[in-house]
Amino acid sequence: MKNAEKLKTVVFLKRPESLTDKEFTYCPGCHHGIVHRLVAEVIDELKIRERTILVAPVGCSVFAYEFFNVDGTVAPHGRAPAVATGMKRARPDLVVFTYQGDGDLAAIGTSEIIHAANRGERITVIFINNAVYGMTGGQMAPTTLIGMKTTTSPYGRDEKRDGYPIHIPEMLKEFKGVAFLARTTVSDPVEVIRTKNAIKKAFLAQINDLGLGLVEVLSACPTGWGMDPVEATRWVKEVFSKEYKTGVFVDKVK
Repeated sequence: MKNAEKLKTVVFLKRPESLTDKEFTYCPGCHHGIVHRLVAEVIDELKIRERTILVAPVGCSVFAYEFFNVDGTVAPHGRAPAVATGMKRARPDLVVFTYQGDGDLAAIGTSEIIHAANRGERITVIFINNAVYGMTGGQMAPTTLIGMKTTTSPYGRDEKRDGYPIHIPEMLKEFKGVAFLARTTVSDPVEVIRTKNAIKKAFLAQINDLGLGLVEVLSACPTGWGMDPVEATRWVKEVFSKEYKTGVFVDKVK
């Protein structure tokens, strides 16, 4: 191998500066760690670490403050977009992003994300959808699929009793304040690359003063789903992404 090729390999494997040295404590097979690394790589590549602020609310995503090497705060359950809005309006020079789960953003925080999108707040939202309340015992979430069994829907989600799964990007895409909006997965290498590109555009939507950027990532929760990591990742590809179609819904980023 030539020296140049060796150098490229070293750079590729280097831990992002925007991650701390703490080892991830997520369950085996959880996709939070992959998404953390992608966000950190984007922050490094855009050279914005020193002015980036993380807002993490309640849920598994609250642990993000231990792993991102940026300033940040913890928001009340569901209120991350509101907290991020206050920070960004007070300090427009900062780059503010929220890291939220579906039990947070799509349940108690639905109002906050809808109005932040409608106002076109210059914030970036990373939305992790694993279809259950992962931290508190695997209960049914707003994004739980029809027929999916959880601790509070042991016979499967029934649309007549429980309603239908909520699709956040499809709901937000009509708001003029949204500058970038996508749904992705990290279930294979190609999807990992697509997710990183989407995350970068979501940050650029804010940096370029275009509006709100949001990326929903379909994530495995082997513990909450009662599956092993390989089975859970396969389920994301073969079942989860059939209900939640991946793709770009809004792209105003040049």
